[in-house]
Amino acid sequence: MKNLPKIALGAWAWGNDGTFGGSLTADTLKPVFDTAMKNGLNLWDTAYAYGMGTSEKVLAGFLKDCAQDAFVSDKFTPQCADPTSDTAFRDMIEMQLSLMQLSHFDIYWIHNVWDAPKWTEEMAKYFEGKDNVPILGVSNHNLAEIKQANEILQAHGLKLGAVQNHYSLINRSSEASGILNYCKENDIIFFSYMVLEQGALSGKYDTKHPMPAGSARADAYNPVLDKIEVLNAALKALADKYGVAVAQIPVAWAIAKGTLPIIGVTKESHVEDAVKAAGISLTAEEVAQLEQTADTLAINTIRFWEKEMK
Repeated sequence: MKNLPKIALGAWAWGNDGTFGGSLTADTLKPVFDTAMKNGLNLWDTAYAYGMGTSEKVLAGFLKDCAQDAFVSDKFTPQCADPTSDTAFRDMIEMQLSLMQLSHFDIYWIHNVWDAPKWTEEMAKYFEGKDNVPILGVSNHNLAEIKQANEILQAHGLKLGAVQNHYSLINRSSEASGILNYCKENDIIFFSYMVLEQGALSGKYDTKHPMPAGSARADAYNPVLDKIEVLNAALKALADKYGVAVAQIPVAWAIAKGTLPIIGVTKESHVEDAVKAAGISLTAEEVAQLEQTADTLAINTIRFWEKEMK
């Protein structure tokens, strides 16, 4: 697939599943969508698991008049399928396409490693011999699991085209484990999610201004805000140099590392930040300095649904 933007926009929070707290509506999100499309950020990442269809429904409403101008990335979440059904994979993807009123997805993923070889095999069988096959990807997989998925797909005349893992300045295990190198060597796009650590690396939160209680991200990040402050100070120094906001530097870092970051957007300002981040080119020295600062903090942000990549 050609002409993908440098940044994908994530609709996880649009599912209102409690991860981010608060409540979002289609009316408040429509200007976010419109601003993104006007600025060429037209790759949207969603999943049925994000609010059990809520995120997909909201996005589908926006795509009605411009689906041909957008790229849609969706996922097969094993835990949302009927493991006893012989047609579970087909049933889910076709339900999602119907829900979103689309004829095809541009990227389609196995969302996590729960019985993943079985579901990757089902995905391969479903798409084998079909026209208009999307980029096929796996998410939250380690290197051995990624290689296994690629082998399964290749046996059906297909190939792995994308990997999506948690990757940020304070979680670089996909790099240390060799996943980034494997992707580069095999023409696989690496999508980095949680580059901003759900806002922790945006400069918005510190020990005096913690994340609002009552959300999963507050439980994860508020206890280590003292360490995160140190990294945010380093990010601010570079942000001041480039004349941008703090949140744009981790995104620029992810692009400099050869990845395609997925940025959650719930406000127009988030989109505007992403546009500016796409235009920043950090030097190798700046990238190394940020990583050195982050490594000294030894922050563990592995969440309940994932694992450290080894």
